[in-house]
Amino acid sequence: MSFKSGFVSVIGRPNVGKSTTINAVVGEKVAIISDKPQTTRNRIQAVYSDSESQVVFIDTPGMHKPKNKLGEFMMKAASQTLGEVDLVVLMVDSSLYTGAGDSMIIESLKAVKTPKVLVINKIDEISKEELIELVKRYDKVGIFDEIIPISALKHNNLKKLIDVIKRYMPQGPKYFPDDMVTDQPERVLISEIIREKILNYTEKEVPHGIAVDIEQIKSRAGKDLVDISAVIYCERDSHKGIIIGKNGRKLKGIGKAAREEIELLLGSKVNLQLWVKVKENWRDRDNAIRSLGFRQD
Repeated sequence: MSFKSGFVSVIGRPNVGKSTTINAVVGEKVAIISDKPQTTRNRIQAVYSDSESQVVFIDTPGMHKPKNKLGEFMMKAASQTLGEVDLVVLMVDSSLYTGAGDSMIIESLKAVKTPKVLVINKIDEISKEELIELVKRYDKVGIFDEIIPISALKHNNLKKLIDVIKRYMPQGPKYFPDDMVTDQPERVLISEIIREKILNYTEKEVPHGIAVDIEQIKSRAGKDLVDISAVIYCERDSHKGIIIGKNGRKLKGIGKAAREEIELLLGSKVNLQLWVKVKENWRDRDNAIRSLGFRQD
């Protein structure tokens, strides 16, 4: 049997479940999850491998109307992938309402010649009758080769999704080792884990004007211990106070939750030191965006 391999771009509005789906498919957490939109910033490659195929997923930032230079970077990262892959997966949620964001993405896909599969996520939240109506509505658009309903959270219909995706992969080589699930370096994964905990702990109090810069990752000689120091950048003094919290409690909670997950990632004990600094309006400054790891290449 010939081996099949290829690249899949997963696109969609913010918060429809792209990262949750990719994590569920590859079986490990490679992209952070938050109930806040625009969580994913860089294109994250996740790898699914089995005995007959290898699928490399590119989890793009949620497509949206940019409000700053960081937003422009995120939209460019999302759009660039469409002509570079073997399959485009557009993900929508089970909402019966199709907003301007969905219409914008669908309109942009009409000029894309790459095969397109529509995935309707969160089907556990609607009835069968509503799902049938939703499938009919998207089928009338006339640009999708297949429509697959799933629930990433409940792991419902994920096997069918994988089987469909594999059908569109060309014959090709194995790009990554079988045990590799992402090409992201540890430094990036650690910074993303910390950023996820900040988003979760601060709820709606802090917008997305935060970034995490890992200053040091160093194994301590003769001990099963890794020292990690990181700086959390925010845009305002008021945001700094919220992240730190009264008597430093919130920052301690963020650090504890991040440390526990980083220890699982690295397989060793971790000493995590966090600092919070203000870098005003960094999302609108090209140099700041580049220095914090958001690059076009």
